[in-house]
Amino acid sequence: MITPELIASHQLSQEEYDKIVALLGREPTYTELGIFSVMWSEHCSYKSSRLHLKKLPTRSKLVVQGPGENAGIIDIGGGYAIAFKIESHNHPSFIEPFQGAATGVGGILRDIFTMGARPIAVMDSLRFGPLDDPLTGPRNRRILEGVVSGIAHYGNCFGVPTVGGECIFEPSYSGNPLVNVFALGVFKKDEIFYARASGVGNPVIYVGAKTGRDGIHGASMASAEFSEESSQKRPNVQVGDPFMEKLLLEACLEAMQTGAIVGIQDMGAAGLTCSTCEMGSRGGVGIEIDLQLVPQRATGMTPYEIMLSESQERMLLVAEKGREGEVLAVYKKWGLDAVIIGEVTGDGMLRVRDHGTVVVEIPNRALADEAPLYDRPHSKPRRDAPMEAPQFRSRDLGGDLTALVASPDLCSKRWIWEQYDHVVRTNTIQIPGGDAAIVRVKETGTSVAMALDGNGRYAHLSPREAARLAVAECCRNLSVVGALPVAATNCLNFGNPERPEIMAQLVEAIEGMGEACRFFETPITGGNVSLYNETLGDPIFPTPVLGVVGLMPTGAPVPIHFQKPGQAVILLGGLGACDDTRFGGTEYAKVVLGSLWGLPPALDMDYEKRVQAAVRQMVAEGVAISAHDLSDGGLAVALAEAAFGPAEVGAQLEFSSDLRPEFLLFHEGPSRILLSTERPDEVRRIAAEHQVEALSAGETVAGRVAVRNRGESLIDLEVRPLRVGWAGALEASLRG
Repeated sequence: MITPELIASHQLSQEEYDKIVALLGREPTYTELGIFSVMWSEHCSYKSSRLHLKKLPTRSKLVVQGPGENAGIIDIGGGYAIAFKIESHNHPSFIEPFQGAATGVGGILRDIFTMGARPIAVMDSLRFGPLDDPLTGPRNRRILEGVVSGIAHYGNCFGVPTVGGECIFEPSYSGNPLVNVFALGVFKKDEIFYARASGVGNPVIYVGAKTGRDGIHGASMASAEFSEESSQKRPNVQVGDPFMEKLLLEACLEAMQTGAIVGIQDMGAAGLTCSTCEMGSRGGVGIEIDLQLVPQRATGMTPYEIMLSESQERMLLVAEKGREGEVLAVYKKWGLDAVIIGEVTGDGMLRVRDHGTVVVEIPNRALADEAPLYDRPHSKPRRDAPMEAPQFRSRDLGGDLTALVASPDLCSKRWIWEQYDHVVRTNTIQIPGGDAAIVRVKETGTSVAMALDGNGRYAHLSPREAARLAVAECCRNLSVVGALPVAATNCLNFGNPERPEIMAQLVEAIEGMGEACRFFETPITGGNVSLYNETLGDPIFPTPVLGVVGLMPTGAPVPIHFQKPGQAVILLGGLGACDDTRFGGTEYAKVVLGSLWGLPPALDMDYEKRVQAAVRQMVAEGVAISAHDLSDGGLAVALAEAAFGPAEVGAQLEFSSDLRPEFLLFHEGPSRILLSTERPDEVRRIAAEHQVEALSAGETVAGRVAVRNRGESLIDLEVRPLRVGWAGALEASLRG
């Protein structure tokens, strides 16, 4: 008997249960209740966000496949396309950091190769609590180490390079870390596969690993906030096997070449349930399966457990009737289970049998396309930060810079990325540490650049402005290496959408992202929404993370580091503007002042777009020797980072500005790029063509970074000790 307590334990409301009864015309079976609970969860149905996600731009002349499939696809020319997407694995990574992160990588890789693309790059966007907090620091360090190890283990064993990402630390992530993983693959444009079942009578084939009890209710767990019992949910976290997934990749790509596969989908969130009903719903057909045919690694599994298991490295495919033998032979060759477990039907139903008895009979569309859709109330975004700035004046600007470059957000992340194989497959052109990652597409003689960005501090102050800034920042990161931004994917990490102030954050971020993506011509081709990211009612900072891809010719990228002394330094875009209100979300406010207030930096999207076009032209014409965008930490931090190359070439800059010293050095206004050149006149000519400022700032020098304003020395530091502090800070924090 279905009791109110059982309904609540499945994270279904009474109203949702009543709708289930009305849809079926009867009480659901226990297995059906479990199926509805995962398919109608936030993680699978996007019931709180779907209404607003429709506001995002999704089309362009390059978009081949937008949202609605496993990954977005864009045309890169030469008969080839790339598939890419970003996904979250936040809740599993809190409960079991290693496996949570590892299976996050495994899941996003399957999203790519289920489309027929071979994965060639992975990136990750990570958020953790402070490592030095007396109470939460030990746990945060354990989670960080586990997550990084999990990402490294899966990616390295599978054989895909992890080429970049970001890692940020804030107290709001102590009870709920964020692990967002991006993957990109390449394939021929005419060899795309879709997750749609078709052809009544066609066999439904299960391939890959056996089904176990791991991961049961993982999707619904990811759709609830954490409580004090969350640590007991380890069975909800899947266990990954990257070597099995490598075999699965090769077998799937080979099976696709037979021409006998009609549709294919990975068994990710909600496992066998999701793959069957979504393939059926997309294709407008039914699917009938027999659970006794499903390969199982545990004895005595119930229909509920088999249907809801999220065991990894599994795929479901539909083959052309009469040609199933060709498909089965490929998987046998690779030593993988491949079993016909059912067939496509014409009645639109998901029908599941167990020992001949029907245990599930649900319309596919009721589970997928017709899942509940809510227009949740939203008020004003949650905001705890004041608008007014505290009184402050620096006593030692050089000391402030030293503290900033060694701070958790800005210090070197080499300890993280050196654990990743970032050059496997020999396509990596730009290793981690640059403004954008770059991989070569050998088949076309071109390259793809990728960047991830998100700023929870900005979003806490203004979700709309933060989302717009994230789009601009990603596009600027691509532009400084010479790539044209063409498309985007997003991962929207927020708290409980049933709270109007949290729902308001989500709505504002989506609308801001939509505005900017339209302006910068980077349509959203897919992504992920991760809600209920909070513990005991304490939400994370709203964290919209954006991934943008850009296209460029293959060649040596422009580095961020100064190359040799005696070259002109130009600040493209100028010094920018700042006031007390727009300074409160900066890294300076966080690290030096320990405060958060006001609004994010102001963005002029038209000016930003012209600055980006100018720097792309400078790179294309070879007049920029180095280029580095100004973002977190502002001018002074960008200057230091440009000096942290192997030769430790710094620069001496001179300005005549009315900005107060703290603003001049550390404000984070966008649309600015620090570059070095031996052809400053050419730089100024190109800047003038695009009607943007190219401020002559000084010249590169050996071993020092110095900034003067109106004759007053603001900063004058040796590069070596500054670099040493930057390079070793993360490892020192991990040692406690």
